Formats: sequence, C-alpha cells, structure tokens
Amino acid sequence: MRVPFRAPSRAVMGVVGGAALLVLSLAACERVNLSSSKGGATETAASTPAFTAFVDTYFDSLFAFSPTQATALGFHQYDDRVDDLSADAVTRRIATLKLLLARLDSLRSAGITAQDSVDAAMLEGTIRSELQDKEVLQNWKHNPFGYVGVAGNTIDVLMKRNYAPAAQRLKSVTTRLHGIPPMFAAMEANVDNPPKEFTDLAILVAAGSVDFFQHDLANWAKEAAGTDTSALRSFTQANDSVIAVIRASVPWLKKNLLPRSKGTFVLGAKNFSDKLKYDEMLDMPLDRVLAIGEANLEKDYKAFVETAKLVAPGKSPAEAMASLQADHPSADSLLPSANATVARIRQFLVDHKIIDIPSTAMPIVKETPVFMRTGIFAAMDTPSPYETPEGKQAFYYVTPVEKDWSAKRVEEHLRLFNRPVMDIITVHEVFPGHYVQFLYAPQYPTKTRKLLYVNSNVEGWAHYGEQMMVEEGFGLGDPKIHLAQLSEALLRDCRYVAGIKEHTQGLTVQQASDQYFVNKCFQLPANAYEEARRGAYDPTYLYYTLGKLMIYKLRDDYRRVHGDTYSLREFHDDFVKQGGLPIPLIRKILLPGDTSSVL
Repeated sequence: MRVPFRAPSRAVMGVVGGAALLVLSLAACERVNLSSSKGGATETAASTPAFTAFVDTYFDSLFAFSPTQATALGFHQYDDRVDDLSADAVTRRIATLKLLLARLDSLRSAGITAQDSVDAAMLEGTIRSELQDKEVLQNWKHNPFGYVGVAGNTIDVLMKRNYAPAAQRLKSVTTRLHGIPPMFAAMEANVDNPPKEFTDLAILVAAGSVDFFQHDLANWAKEAAGTDTSALRSFTQANDSVIAVIRASVPWLKKNLLPRSKGTFVLGAKNFSDKLKYDEMLDMPLDRVLAIGEANLEKDYKAFVETAKLVAPGKSPAEAMASLQADHPSADSLLPSANATVARIRQFLVDHKIIDIPSTAMPIVKETPVFMRTGIFAAMDTPSPYETPEGKQAFYYVTPVEKDWSAKRVEEHLRLFNRPVMDIITVHEVFPGHYVQFLYAPQYPTKTRKLLYVNSNVEGWAHYGEQMMVEEGFGLGDPKIHLAQLSEALLRDCRYVAGIKEHTQGLTVQQASDQYFVNKCFQLPANAYEEARRGAYDPTYLYYTLGKLMIYKLRDDYRRVHGDTYSLREFHDDFVKQGGLPIPLIRKILLPGDTSSVL
C-alpha cells in the first residue's frame, strides 16, 4: 500500500494503493482565517453560507498547518511555505482543532441542509481523528517517521506535476529545502522513547531519502534551472545542506534514538475502537469486528487451498503460489509489462459493462520515487480535482529493482510481479480501483468530498474490485488468476486480524508474522515480518477487507431494494459518484430510510 502523504486522520485525495505507509503530517505554523482556499473545481451542491465558510476555514487551517498537503491538493498559494514540525506548532494545531469542533457543533445545532449534514459528519470524524492522533496518542512525540517522511514528500509534490513552469517550481523547492533542517531538529527535540518498530522504519526511510535528494532532485533541478546559474546555485546550496542533515540523521537514529526506543506501539482496545469510529465511522463492539475478520480469513483460506489444487495438483498451496511466480518480467521489462495491463483491463470494464469510465485519459506508468520505496511495490498517485489543467498527470508507480541488490533479491522482488498478480494489482490501482475513483472526483458534489476520503471506502473499493472482477469473468476462469486474487485477499485478511490482535490482545510482531502472514497467507518470512510490523504503525489496516465486506453488504441491500431494475454498473456508478465518504454515510444516501447493519 502506498501512500506517501496523508492527513493524520483521514486521507486527502492523492497517492493511494495496496501497501501504504502512514506519514503523519506534523506541520506548519497554525493560522486560521476566513479567506477561502478556492481552486479549480466548481461547487454544485446546495449549502448554507455559514457551513460553506466553515469548510473553507477548516481547509485553510489544515493548509496553513501543512503546506505540503496544500500543494498536493492543488492549492499552490502555499508552495512557498514550509511545514513547521515544532512542538509549539502542534500545540497550536490542537487548540485550533478544538475550536473548529466547537464551531461545527454550533452550526449543526442551528440547522444545516441534508447535504451539509453528510459533510459535517465527515468533517467531525476527521477532526476527532486528528485530535486523537495529536493529543491522545501523541504520535508526534513517538514516531520519528512522521518527520523523516515529510522531507521527501514536501519536495516531491512540487516536482512531479507540471502545474507551473519548472523554473517557478524550482524557486518553491529551494524555499522548502531551507525548511527541512528544522524538521529534523524538531524530531530530535520532540521524539522520545518511541517503539523500536517506528525507529527501524525511520532509519530505512532516511537512508533512502538521501539518494532522492542527491540524484533525483538534483538532476531535475539542473534541467529546471536551464541557463539560470544563480537559481541553480541557490538550490544547490540549500540541497547540500539538506543532504548533510539527512545523512547525519541516520547515525543519530541508529546510535542515539534506537537504544532509547523502548516504547510500545499498542493502542489498546478503547483507542483502537475510537480510531475505527473516527476514521471509518464504524461503531461496533471490537470482538464482533474481530469475529467477522476471522471468519472471512478462514473462508478465503479454504478457497485458496482448493484453488491451489487446480493450479498445481498434488503440491502444497505454497508450491502452487510459487508456480505462479515463475512467470515474471525481467528488470528491464517490469514497467512495460505493468503498462501493458492497463489498456487491456480497461477494455474488460467496457466490454462487460462493469462501470462507466468518465474519461479516456490514462495514467503514466513510472518508477516509484526512491524515498517511497520502503514497503511499497505499486501505488496510484492521482492529482486533486483542484489541480491546474497543466498539473493533471496521474502516475501508476511500480517499484523497480535496485542497482546494488543481489541476484537473489532481484529475483524475489520480480517474482512478486508475476503475470496473474500483476493483473490483480492493476485492477486494484487503476481499473476499476483507485484511478477510476480519481476520474470521478471532479463530479463529487462538495469541496469536502473532493478533498477528503476514508480508507475503508477507497482501499475497500479497490480491494472489492479485485474479487468482483474475477466473479464477473476476468481471467476467463483461469485458476491462476483466481489464486492471485485470493492471495491478495488472504494478505488483507491477515492484516485485519493481526492489526486488532497486535493492538488489543498482546500479539507480538513476530507472532503475527509466524501465525498469520506465514501460516495463513503463505508469505516468505522476510515479507511476512514487514507486513506484521506495518500493523504497529498502521494499526487499522483492516480497512481493505472491512471496506470490501461493507461494499458487498451495501450491494446486496441495494439489489434487494431495486429488484428487477438492479444493474451492477448502476450500483458501481452510484457508489463512486458519492466520493470517498465513510460507507455508513453512503448507505444513507443510496438507501434512504434503510436501517440494516453495515456488515
């Protein structure tokens, strides 16, 4: 999964995918004002003026706190500002969030439209989730990755899209480079006694970021500067300082912070339940949530074992999966092979009337940026509806092999991109998954829905798409495609169960790796451990399976209500047009008056 930058609670529209890393946005000096952060999309839904002003105020406050997110969302008046990760900035942000929450409560009490009520519920969860992150969990004190990860993101969002001339963007890059050393100073000042798992991850990301600044960024800057030697000199001085700071951070993380990394990542049952309620609008007893996940894991496990017998008769399920992996691209053909899947799978959607596709535009397949590659195999990076027409490039990232890898590691990496699995990855990331939702985003009826989404919707939709496509005939009944789909389902099922148990039942990362990711979803030990460790810093990564199950339940209820007029395509169209809302809210829109359970 695959998210280089996210809001601390719910995600902003941007990079999404199957193995995302959670980057906490601990950012800029807090300034709240009533001026509107208006952009390129048009509001169409009726709204009360007071609520419209509140929405603008909320996003203005978020963008002032995190200019990186503003740039990622197409609000380029913030490009010359730098995220402030200091303790004072976080303290001001907490105070602002409390004021915003009180103001939202007042607006709702005074009466708002039905459309506003939907957005108000979305915003309340977003605010409460960020408050939980900063005030209750205090990740800014316990997660060095929340600092290290911002450095590459704040520059990458200026580089990758052509929303303005490169020379203009280079000036913004140089300005932001000056703000990166204080980010690392804030990390050293703020972070104490983190979990070892968090520090280990920060070390990997910091080490990988050096190459991004030293090579990727420096090469881009030379081209962007052109004949302007003064601009290039200013950039180089600032970039050299950043490279030195990041290089110095690696031994600090290893020798200073790592020995002090004795904290626990465990949320506990209450915090875990609260996080589900705020992030995904799921208010259900945790034992019931776990029981649903365990039942789905067993169902998919049995299906995997039976399908494996068709793929490799007489062999074990693990051997059957290994037989799929033999059909993989070379290092040189990795990106072309991924690109070849895109048009073919899009045509399947058209031919089988799966969903209306509102554009003929296609994503650009390219290598995953260096600083994003830790734990990421593929990702979809889409621009905001508020991005300028010149900056509308959408990127389908695929992580290549590294030049310094051994032949064994190269082979293991490429085996993960075997043909059947590559098809399922493209279904998830592009058609009908994340990319199709992006294509619908300009139609979303409000600013809130254009800018915010929840993971159980977006990741749930992409994961639902994997299973739905096979059910609708994708792969022509090839058991290898079905096995690939089930392998992805098992991985998400194991995340579901392991995440809850790691945070509420004392399951260790190593136990989660052995009991679930190795034994239940047939991961190699090294990959299994990385998956289990992700549960430490992305605790509710059950949202893939959770969202898929909620969408299937919604689809069943939708079909029951519509009877003979039901069509799969109309359900899909109706679902994606609502934006990335919590699925309980989408149920209220698509099934007014329905009181059925969400699961």
